[in-house]
Amino acid sequence: MAGAAVLSVLSCGQARAEFTVCNQTLDVVNLAVGQKVDNADQTDGWWTIGANQCVNVIREELTNRYIYIYATDVFGHAILTGATEMCIERRRFSIRGIDECWQRGHIAAQFLEVDTLEQVRWTFFLTGSNP
Repeated sequence: MAGAAVLSVLSCGQARAEFTVCNQTLDVVNLAVGQKVDNADQTDGWWTIGANQCVNVIREELTNRYIYIYATDVFGHAILTGATEMCIERRRFSIRGIDECWQRGHIAAQFLEVDTLEQVRWTFFLTGSNP
């Protein structure tokens, strides 16, 4: 059910691709990303990533050590196991704040914390979502 994930530093990548997610599964996934923006937690979505495709989700150099991701299959089922609750919507969104998602009319989801080791570029590889 939950996909295994492998992390790797993007060694000599594209100049503007600072946080990239590569879908190494055979399925299309939908991705939401959480990070600190101007000292506030913010979530943004959705990016659709085809099988064996990569998408640049943060285009500037990383300033946050931790980036949070939430991925679903095409049926809306979570495919990563995370422990950080953040807010999402069913359609494209940008939400400031991660507290009281339900009370504010959003959906609470468990995001996976990605430790970028304070690098300015990072690639996350999504693997193994199929049984």
